[in-house]
Amino acid sequence: MRTSGLYRAVAGSSFRRYATYRVATAAGVFTNTIFGFFMSYTFIALWDQRPDLGGYDQAQALTFAWVGQGLLAATAVIGGGFREELQERIRTGEVSIDLYRPVDLQMWWLSADLGRAIFHLLGRGVVPLAVGALVFELALPADPLRWLLFGCAVLLALLVSFAINFLVALVAFWLLDGNGLNMVSNLLGMFCSGMVMPLTVFPEQLGTFLQWLPWAALLQVPADVLLGRYSGAGAFAVLLFPLVWAVVLLLLGRAVQAAATRRVVVQGG
Repeated sequence: MRTSGLYRAVAGSSFRRYATYRVATAAGVFTNTIFGFFMSYTFIALWDQRPDLGGYDQAQALTFAWVGQGLLAATAVIGGGFREELQERIRTGEVSIDLYRPVDLQMWWLSADLGRAIFHLLGRGVVPLAVGALVFELALPADPLRWLLFGCAVLLALLVSFAINFLVALVAFWLLDGNGLNMVSNLLGMFCSGMVMPLTVFPEQLGTFLQWLPWAALLQVPADVLLGRYSGAGAFAVLLFPLVWAVVLLLLGRAVQAAATRRVVVQGG
């Protein structure tokens, strides 16, 4: 119980930490909103020429775009999460302090990242989606159950996002400089999550392959749940996809963490 209270405190501290950056949050909201408009007008032009492209009508496609902007910061698809901070602590050797704490390294950073992500959901996610709904005709549901399922899908997306970024960060134990790997991870996140374009728009074999990758849990699955593309038991079953990936990647992260800490070399001292 004491440990769980500690992790809640870490999450709360992380939430408050990001809440202090008010100007940065406002700038992020503005940026996400502007990109939402860019994507919306691009999607309108595309769906005017290809109605029902990827299995979406125009309103659903626009909803997909704005949900993506709402989740972009929370899921840290292009960085901005804990990954760079942990890599820097590994590079400088400060991670040794983290390892001496009587808490689990993975759970500590998971708690901190959930605090950050929840703040970004509220601080940078709600406003762009609300602006999009005011300006464009979006396919937002009235069914509270669908919103509840969407919330579950988003929570699982945050877990998958953390698990991916934790693995990328741990590679710094061997590479020491993770900038190159971060760039690759960001590109994979943008392309494979659906942030650039819904994965169902890609050619059939490529689209199917991408939908089985863990990055699909970051946007494709939550957006499809919100849009009602799964009905009945299927709406619950689809949540197994991000759940399985979250468990697999978190367990893999623990294995890599164990391997890294057995041969940790403190840099600079």
